[in-house]
Amino acid sequence: MDTLLSATRRFLRDEEGVTIVEYAMIAALIALGVAATVLLVRDTMVDVFDKIRACLAAPNVTNCT
Repeated sequence: MDTLLSATRRFLRDEEGVTIVEYAMIAALIALGVAATVLLVRDTMVDVFDKIRACLAAPNVTNCT
């Protein structure tokens, strides 16, 4: 238990490596990428799900393949 506690303290005092600001910048870039992707494929996905919903409502329609 002491080694875990001392390792945690050493980790928290260590100033090398990535800081919280850099983590926040990475998270912001990932969020922007996800948002851009969602905006690009939104209309296509709405069309796909509308087609699925229509086929589930009327499965005998020929365009449900």
